Amino acid sequence: MSTQLSHLGNDEADATARLMSASERLMAEAARLFPLAAAQSERTIWLEAMIDEVPDYLYFKDLSCRFVVANRAITADNGRESLVGLSDFELHPEAAARHFFNTEQEIIRTGRPMLDMEDQIRDAAGNLKWMLSSKLPVRNGNGEVIGIVGTARDITERKLAESLHRGQADLLKMIALGEPLTDVFSALILLIEAHVPDVTGSILRLSPDGRHIVNGAAPNLDAGYCRLIEGLEIGPTVGSCGTAMWRGEPVIVADIETDPLWADFRHLALGIASRACWSWPIRSYQGRVLGTFALYSRETGEPSAECTKLVGMATHIAGIAIERKEAEDSIQYMAHHDTLTGLPNRSMLDERVASAIEAADDRGGSMTLAFIDLDNFKLVNDSLGHHAGDELLKIVAARMQGCIRASDSIVRLGGDEFVILISGAMRRGEAVEDRLRSVREAVAEPVEIDGRSFQVTCSMGVAVYPEHGRNVSELLARADMAMYRAKEIGRDAVQVFTFELADRAHEKLERQEELRRALAQTEFFLQYQPQMDVVTGRIFAVEALIRWRHPERGIVSPGEFIPLAEETGLIGPIGDWTLRTACRQNKAWQLSGLPPIVVSVNVSARQFQERDWVERVAAALEESGLEARYLELELTESLIMEDVQQAVETMHRLEQLGVHLAIDDFGTGYSSLSSLKRFPVGRLKIDRSFVQDLPGDSDDAAIATAVISLGHLLQLRVIAEGVETREQLDFLREAGCDEIQGYHISRPIDAMALQALLCLSEC
Repeated sequence: MSTQLSHLGNDEADATARLMSASERLMAEAARLFPLAAAQSERTIWLEAMIDEVPDYLYFKDLSCRFVVANRAITADNGRESLVGLSDFELHPEAAARHFFNTEQEIIRTGRPMLDMEDQIRDAAGNLKWMLSSKLPVRNGNGEVIGIVGTARDITERKLAESLHRGQADLLKMIALGEPLTDVFSALILLIEAHVPDVTGSILRLSPDGRHIVNGAAPNLDAGYCRLIEGLEIGPTVGSCGTAMWRGEPVIVADIETDPLWADFRHLALGIASRACWSWPIRSYQGRVLGTFALYSRETGEPSAECTKLVGMATHIAGIAIERKEAEDSIQYMAHHDTLTGLPNRSMLDERVASAIEAADDRGGSMTLAFIDLDNFKLVNDSLGHHAGDELLKIVAARMQGCIRASDSIVRLGGDEFVILISGAMRRGEAVEDRLRSVREAVAEPVEIDGRSFQVTCSMGVAVYPEHGRNVSELLARADMAMYRAKEIGRDAVQVFTFELADRAHEKLERQEELRRALAQTEFFLQYQPQMDVVTGRIFAVEALIRWRHPERGIVSPGEFIPLAEETGLIGPIGDWTLRTACRQNKAWQLSGLPPIVVSVNVSARQFQERDWVERVAAALEESGLEARYLELELTESLIMEDVQQAVETMHRLEQLGVHLAIDDFGTGYSSLSSLKRFPVGRLKIDRSFVQDLPGDSDDAAIATAVISLGHLLQLRVIAEGVETREQLDFLREAGCDEIQGYHISRPIDAMALQALLCLSEC
């Protein structure tokens, strides 16, 4: 053999030396140690003995690929005492033998070695093995190839480790890509089954209520068995898996037939030829039990340490997969549901409306959207706090949910706005108002929160597909228009969309844009109405009244555009313009030589509630140069009573500036005497509705007299507005009214006319 090796070509010898296995080095060392052996037979015995000790395969084959020499490692794995004279066709299946034969014949034909080949074989015991093989040609003294020499090393463990690592990487990739949980579980089970012989894997999940078994995956377990255990309640004696979930620890049952944990279920396991079942809990990162990973064995016994280690890896990956899926489900739920009420949100509404429209198109039918807004919800929220408001929304949402049909949907858009999607057409003889009546009645039932009972109602607007819109945006917009109309006509009502409403909405939008333009292009102007002292007859103040000179419609009264300005938020900048302009004009009158008077300016609720309102008043005074004592701000009762504490604080800050304060339209609001006495105001203004029928109307006469008396008791001056006749003036003077304002003195006039009036009055 050493002679044959010595005749390898230089290149082949280099390759052999570089890649020579332990067996080859040992054989070469033997040839060096015994060059002078007395007898060839003794040398051969030594060499064969040493070759047999090599753990790798080492063999020589002739030109027909039959074994000439084979060491103990290869003969033992093939279950033979000797392989001499045999070929691979007598040892391996046809396909494997043909592969080996063709490879070796190629080496013999070309004289080129083949190194580090990976082959899979099955040994005599039936075990699959991976071998790393190298085969080289053997030449005689003339350089002719006379056979091959081969070595092979068992790399099964390495290949299994590589397979395991590759499988883990593939599983983590599946999890990262969001593959279905069943697919991830199946791949994980198959990976473990490939590394643990004669077992069948199963993954079970714990139900959301934490009490029942839910099938996860079991690609090679009997499907009928899986169906039978689905939904079983976990407990201290519910097989291996139900008990492992219950205990939160591994449960190893070595013999199902005798173990008491399987007393009620052993017939199921034995029916699928399982004799042992080992179950490990799958846990979350925080330690919560999520399910189990189980292996069913066909033989009794316990898992090996290597098996337990593999399953530890598997339960970890399964836990990651379940938690990832739960996180995705939670994110998906939050993306499509309202966190407060649990109802679907706007994004899910879009999907459901699209599906309902598609279904309506398919059957030539219709679908309906009802836009719902709670009446006076802000009052509840502001008076009782946001906690009470949230509780109210949850109660109302649950009530509405209980009133709709299974085919319908209810969605919370946000705040106190909801939408009901009614799929399909109404029943014969049924109107949409009938369908929604139960919802309105449920909302209006008394609600008790934190020991306080109160009621709310709702206003509804309805739009129908396809008559009122072709998509969710159009339908929502038109249902919203109808809802606002329901509020306008008295609230607690249902209004179906009409195209007249759309025309009104379009006109309203145009008016809004005209208001913006009017502010930008200074189309507004002020008129001033004098206020007179009843005793002296002197004009001591004026009220600034805004007017709009429209380029096409002429003069537009405040009653026409102020409500729109308040609704659209333009009242803020319009009110600021009024305040600045009035202050500048009053200062201009003073600079012209007129005696100083007070200018009175109305304040909107939106202005008064803004945090920087006091600073803006101070800025208007500073900009105009007007002293604060010549400015009066008129506040309505309803404005003050929206938030009494905040109103009082703001009024005290204005008082500190030196500004006068008056309560406008007194008697039309709902202020109490206890609140009124807290307000730092100087005047009460009797609303014109109590003046216009004086002195003939006894009720108005009584009210006017009472307001004057009340004002004087609170040390306030009282002014009556809307005074138009001498009889009214005489009655008010007799009743003790201090001041009057109205057509009896003058209509609202421009600044120049008022200046002339003041000059005349002083003369």
